Amino acid sequence: MKNSLSKILLVFGTTTLIASPALADYPERPVEMIVAYSAGGGTDIAARTLVSYLEEHLGADITVVNRPGAGGEVGFTELASAKPDGYTIGFINTPNVITIPIQRDTRYEMEDFTPVASVIDDPAGFNVHPDSQFKTLEDLIEYAKAHPGDISYGTTGVGSDDHLAALALERQAGVQMTHVPFPGSSDVRKALMGQHIDLGIFNMGEASRDAAAGRIRTLAQGAEERWEKAPDVPTLKEQGYDLVIGSNRGIAVPAGVPDEIINELSQAIAEAMQEEEFQAAADKQSLPLYYQNPQDYQKTLNTTQERFQALWDESPWAEQ
Repeated sequence: MKNSLSKILLVFGTTTLIASPALADYPERPVEMIVAYSAGGGTDIAARTLVSYLEEHLGADITVVNRPGAGGEVGFTELASAKPDGYTIGFINTPNVITIPIQRDTRYEMEDFTPVASVIDDPAGFNVHPDSQFKTLEDLIEYAKAHPGDISYGTTGVGSDDHLAALALERQAGVQMTHVPFPGSSDVRKALMGQHIDLGIFNMGEASRDAAAGRIRTLAQGAEERWEKAPDVPTLKEQGYDLVIGSNRGIAVPAGVPDEIINELSQAIAEAMQEEEFQAAADKQSLPLYYQNPQDYQKTLNTTQERFQALWDESPWAEQ
């Protein structure tokens, strides 16, 4: 999986940002960054790693605020409802931010956000406890076929990338498992390590760290090709399942934030991500970096929204 960091300076190096007098002094005070998931999870780690470098390039203190709950809906709603002045920014996670309004009534829609920059693109991981009887994904599938509903799996909520990955696997494999939703991926990991669930589905950025420490074993990853930090973990496609899925995580602001501020934020993120120290820190945290500017990020979100709306129309996952 390759990122587009090499293009960052090219994108912004040829652009002159001209702020109106009213916005010339932005930012004048601290900025709040909302994370819609628990402290210690993949998004939280990404946010706190980025903030350390973003503060310098933006010229303001940034406070990370965790607002977990309802698969991310609590935090996404707070971000969408914030004053559009550039002093509240936040991470949005696909597919959750997109699928939640598709599957139920919410107090936000995708039109309530303006994307600033994509930061992470992280494939799904299918994980078990080190002492699990399942040594391979095929072991798990064979057991699930013989014991419908006996295998419990944890995700970050209904409609999350983890949940949709599990549903897709169930359909393709012809099995039935029992879903156990959690507020965030750190909660899923704790439940798996405590052997309260049989299978934990969370992104490879987190799975690779836990696997390296011997806390879990990863049976499969949802990448197109094996991620360089998990070269021994076969993809779902390698194991006979036509499935590529993960989570894109990026920065967005409430709709209505002036373009000048969006450009200021996007340029600061680009510069922070270009720093070698940040890239080294991200690598240490096993964060698969993937930068996109506001325009390209918007296109990605639009395409993803169309894909999941079509999936919902075909087979609503909230009923699964």
